Amino acid sequence: MFSLSQRFQTLANQAITYGLFISVFIAITSWFQLQSQDADLIPSTIESIKPSLSFRTSRYYGSVNGKPKENAKITFDLETDLTPLFTWNTKQVFAYLTAEYDGKNTHNEVVFWDKIIPTKEEANLKIKGAKSKYNVWDAQDKLSGKELEFKLKWNIQPYVGPLIYGETIGSRDVLVQSADADDDNK
Repeated sequence: MFSLSQRFQTLANQAITYGLFISVFIAITSWFQLQSQDADLIPSTIESIKPSLSFRTSRYYGSVNGKPKENAKITFDLETDLTPLFTWNTKQVFAYLTAEYDGKNTHNEVVFWDKIIPTKEEANLKIKGAKSKYNVWDAQDKLSGKELEFKLKWNIQPYVGPLIYGETIGSRDVLVQSADADDDNK
């Protein structure tokens, strides 16, 4: 440690090393805190799911060469309490409502709705009559006549450490009726 540059390099190396150890400690302890709060066992209630179908000709809605493509939107009720996901390392939680269904691909999953939850105070969700944020279409076929399983999933975005993914307990199965079947019921 004879020169100023050697002293600065030693000090910077120690600061980076200690910072790395502190970051790893924070990430590990926050993960254990989530496990102790049973973050994987959060219940949710997804009710009153009403899908509506429309045909769109824009390429922004899945249409190819101007051929109409079947698009689905939903209205739904959602109730859950995501406060156990907030630890001292949680920056925000990203919650999203997905639908999974069988099709030509082995696993089909689409997102109808999402929300960024920045604070613990906003994590108790009681949503009635909400409309989906996104128009959804099947890339291969159509959604009518398919059984959709709706689930609420979440993603914890921490201050330090990797993203943590999970889902709530509680799902809802809904059969999407074709637009022709809706006309027959009127």
